[in-house]
Amino acid sequence: MYYNVVDDIRCKIRSKVNAALVSSGILNELRDFDDKDIAVEYTRNKAHGDFATPVALALASKVGRKPREIADAIVANLEIKEDKRDYIQRVEVAGPGFINFFLSRRWLEDAVKAIIKAGSLYGMSTTGGGRRILLEFVSANPTGPMNVVNARAAAVGGSLANILKAAGYDVSTEYYINDAGGQINVLGASCELRYLELKGEDIEFPEWGYQGSYIVDIARLAVEKHGKELESMGAEERAEFFKDFALSHMLQDQKASLSRFGVEFDVWFSERQLVDSGAVSWVIDTLQERGMVYEAEGALWLRTTEFGDEKDRVLVKSDGNYTYLAGDIAYHKNKLDRGFDLLIDIWGPDHHGHVVPTRAGLQALGHPGSSLEVLLLQFLSLMSSGERVKMSKRAGEFVTMDDLIDEVGKDAARYFLLMRNIESHLEFDLALAKEESQANPVYYIQYAHARICSIFRQAEERGIELSNLSEVDLSKLTEDAELDIIRKLATYPDEVVISAEERAPNRLAGYALDLAGLFHSFYNSYRVINEDPDLTMARLALSEAVRTVLANVLGLLGIFAPHEM
Repeated sequence: MYYNVVDDIRCKIRSKVNAALVSSGILNELRDFDDKDIAVEYTRNKAHGDFATPVALALASKVGRKPREIADAIVANLEIKEDKRDYIQRVEVAGPGFINFFLSRRWLEDAVKAIIKAGSLYGMSTTGGGRRILLEFVSANPTGPMNVVNARAAAVGGSLANILKAAGYDVSTEYYINDAGGQINVLGASCELRYLELKGEDIEFPEWGYQGSYIVDIARLAVEKHGKELESMGAEERAEFFKDFALSHMLQDQKASLSRFGVEFDVWFSERQLVDSGAVSWVIDTLQERGMVYEAEGALWLRTTEFGDEKDRVLVKSDGNYTYLAGDIAYHKNKLDRGFDLLIDIWGPDHHGHVVPTRAGLQALGHPGSSLEVLLLQFLSLMSSGERVKMSKRAGEFVTMDDLIDEVGKDAARYFLLMRNIESHLEFDLALAKEESQANPVYYIQYAHARICSIFRQAEERGIELSNLSEVDLSKLTEDAELDIIRKLATYPDEVVISAEERAPNRLAGYALDLAGLFHSFYNSYRVINEDPDLTMARLALSEAVRTVLANVLGLLGIFAPHEM
């Protein structure tokens, strides 16, 4: 792993604070205290230093002393060397008891050098400790093309997987194919009816059928590939053919759309195979053996109220068919049996009532409730010229993922779908996403990366040697705009970890925009390549650090970092 100057100084601060707690005698008053309990945070206001710790506030209630008094005692016992090799320049107590650390220029300069040396590895860490996570997302019914709601889930899930991996987790991604329910029968029947229409038969298409033009396309493709075979089939065989043919075609179509959007899954898991394996019936039997189910009203019920649910839930209906809950419990049991430590699902808000029962099912089987984490991704609205674009799947008028990519491009689509917190409703401005201006955030960010690449092309044309930027003297970087950029660059590893812990790709989307803004502002005020050779090299090194971090964060978001625009 590369040298992370931010983690290094954080460890040093934590160690010094722990030593001060020992020498002040405060540590003797504590039980079960570890220096890892000393939070060291990057400050957002440079007037408050570079790092701060709220440890005094955290310890106040434990030792029965005022936070400010504890902070003063810690600072009084801190060992600060008046040495250029020590990053810590001065320390002060602020507010109710925060301890602020002001660092030397050397720390800033080393941060730039560490970024250049680390390259694409900068921002990656071992924070996750290799914990195995199975991330399931999208999992749309294979009954129609991917729509823009699926696109938001794909953007969030794909980016979150990248972020978790960068933070040191062992992540696998999975798509659950809902191919065992009645909707597949409806899909097959819809395609068969359109096939009969293509043959010239007078068909009254039912309201329950899927109405979209894609159904006609599937029927036409079936004729092209299997026309003669279809002619010789009986009604039952033909119905089964269309069910399998339509399902296969829709899955291929969905995979192609996701791939075009930059999302690939490690596993496509079939619900039908799960049911056929006997996994659902095994779960029912096991729950009965554990005394977690009972019969009532001709149905079999799971005692989910014992695990915090508002009411018990049906597992087997009075007609003998399994409920969705029974299948979902079996599926998540299968996930855990594959050795994953944590299951993260991304569901739509309309599934919020299904979270507690599913978790209760796992608890009833003996698994901890904490093994399942569900993120509820809010819906979105497409806006065009100030008007909301209607999306009606039943009428076949919905906007597909491919439509969105065609309209604004993959990169703009992904960024706009990621820029808001997943718990917030998103209004997607199609017109803004297509703009090539500063008002369009993804264009603004990509242009910053392309602008730096252009600077390096100019430097090469002038014969400037760029191979040893990590060894450049950075003492010439004295402008506030330059130092603000470095401080922002230094926060990137923190942003990755926090984004992973909070399941918040939007943090990195915002970070990229802030960093791009700082660089554009600097570029508009100062010349990178100038009359002073040493200053030129220092600014080129700074620019390379910015380019590196922009490329890294865009990579986690699944967005291309262009070399020219």
